Amino acid sequence: MKGRVASDEPESRETEITGGPSTQHRAENNQSVYKIGFPPKKTLLREFTDAVKETLFHDEPLRPYKDQPVSRKLVLGLQFLFPILEWGRQYSFNKFKGDLIAGLTIASLCIPQDIGYAKLANLDPQYGLYSSFVPPLIYAAMGSSRDIAIGPVAVVSLLLGTLIREEFDPVKQKAEYFRLAATATFFAGITQAALGTLRLGFIIDFLSHAAIVGFMGGAAITIALQQLKGFLGVKNFTTKTDIVSVMKSVWGNVHHGWNWETAVIGSAFLAFLLITKYIGKRKKSLFWVPAIAPLISVVVATFCVYITRADKRGVQIVKDIRKGVNPSSVHKIHFTGPYLGKGFRIGAVAGMVALTEAIAIGRTFAAMKDYQIDGNKEMVALGTMNIIGSLTSCYIATGSFSRSAVNFMAGCSTAVSNIVMSIVVLLTLLLITPLFKYTPNAILASIIISAVLNLIDIKGAYLIWKCDKLDFIACMGAFFGVIFISVEIGLLIAVSISVAKIILQVTRPRTVLLGNLPRTTIYRNVDQYPEATKVPGVVVVRVDSAIYFNNSNYIKERILRWLRDEEDRIKEQNLPRIEFLIVELSPVTEIDTTGIHGFEELHTILRKRSVQLVLANPGPAVIEKLQLAKFTELIGEKNIYLTVGEAVANCAPKSREDA
Repeated sequence: MKGRVASDEPESRETEITGGPSTQHRAENNQSVYKIGFPPKKTLLREFTDAVKETLFHDEPLRPYKDQPVSRKLVLGLQFLFPILEWGRQYSFNKFKGDLIAGLTIASLCIPQDIGYAKLANLDPQYGLYSSFVPPLIYAAMGSSRDIAIGPVAVVSLLLGTLIREEFDPVKQKAEYFRLAATATFFAGITQAALGTLRLGFIIDFLSHAAIVGFMGGAAITIALQQLKGFLGVKNFTTKTDIVSVMKSVWGNVHHGWNWETAVIGSAFLAFLLITKYIGKRKKSLFWVPAIAPLISVVVATFCVYITRADKRGVQIVKDIRKGVNPSSVHKIHFTGPYLGKGFRIGAVAGMVALTEAIAIGRTFAAMKDYQIDGNKEMVALGTMNIIGSLTSCYIATGSFSRSAVNFMAGCSTAVSNIVMSIVVLLTLLLITPLFKYTPNAILASIIISAVLNLIDIKGAYLIWKCDKLDFIACMGAFFGVIFISVEIGLLIAVSISVAKIILQVTRPRTVLLGNLPRTTIYRNVDQYPEATKVPGVVVVRVDSAIYFNNSNYIKERILRWLRDEEDRIKEQNLPRIEFLIVELSPVTEIDTTGIHGFEELHTILRKRSVQLVLANPGPAVIEKLQLAKFTELIGEKNIYLTVGEAVANCAPKSREDA
């Protein structure tokens, strides 16, 4: 098993590439050679522990504790669980000024949104406000992101409301409906915290970016269509979420079900909200305009309805919002009974969606400010806040993109902005909730519609179409699944297509034919580099994947197909017959016993054709297993080389001599 080192002797590059006498002479007489290295032997236990460490503890979370006294380890442990203890020591008044402005700004945005999102989840309005009081306080102490703004979000509210409504009617069975919502929130928190504690956060990466784009876009359209009930004042509205049922319900009530005053209120304020959004996008310094526009809309619309008593003429209003802080809901969670399993299922699904959104938002803003967030720590923080939230009459909260964007642009420095927002929400619950009594549902519908339009990422979908058609299928599958069937089916389609793509890529990996770039010893894909030339008598193939039981047979058959294609070509062009098949293994990170068996079969088939199998640049895991399986003895160690250039230089001359 050889590999050449560079020589200072002047010689023709042409003869080096084609394998002429100069190359042959150097291959035979060069005394300074590299050899294929073998990794040090490891015990089975060591291999297992190394694999677990790399999978679950790649970021070395215990490294800061090394060689520290017990007291210091205790302090570091507390800071790990509660990052506020670390950054709080360097907190200053200058940072507080930014956090105060950001907190007040996102509070003005979250209060009307919370009321609307609670109705989207089929819960009373106060539950939305509760969910922006307790969870942000918990996250501020435990979270590692400086920019995430915590609270209910549209997609999770719709998903939760849709899944629970399959079990209970939110109007006729209000008490049982809320009990299941609290149970689902509890298990959403348990799921999130468990993933973080067990360091299994990589599971959420199985939902691809393309699938998320499609799912979010479909959910945004579904949410907007659901708001037509309040936007138009329709009383008899379908409970289904698919676009066909919703449009039938809307047009079926066009003559008698619509309320023109409600439609005017909704249209006027939706136009106002969209104009303020446009202003905020055109001029970044005016970010506060779209942020406070929802609260201004609520105040103005509520005042107009109150003085005109439009509610007497069919304009639907919020009515009473319970005053006071969060009551305990410990006794309402199903810890036993038939609804325990349903609560766990709904909570796990909604919790995973909430987790995906929060982690994506946190990573986005962390990259903008050049700091790192700990994904597993984030999961523990989000899970803990939802567990505590479920005990205090909250439903699932997570990171909100619209609020986080406002929080970022308002100049937040730390998670204190969440604390400021939480205090404002508390004052709202204690003092001014009765003032929302005459708030028209149409204005809440307008706020939600304007908020979810940002979830429709047309540019992102177009980019996916240009880059990867299979990804685009996943995107559109999730999109159409949500709008034509249901939110949960759309989510299932998104996950299924993402997993199917992984399976397809693993079972059908890429193999390519390599050629030599003129005047070099570099071998590259002949499709990517048309100028790359093939070496007479030699076929060079590269496998671009790990070789496992699920793809080894395909790889063997695909390599033989490359060989057949080349044999047909040389017959047509009357070239020397093929004597060597070189397989470059540098991209192959792992091989299992089935893969080794596939190589043994390949070797047997090639011997019958008088073709020698040659391997180039196998990695440590691959060469170790090939040696343990005695495959290196089977093909001969002299047929394993450090580089493709070395292999060709030693094989091509022999081919020509025999010819």
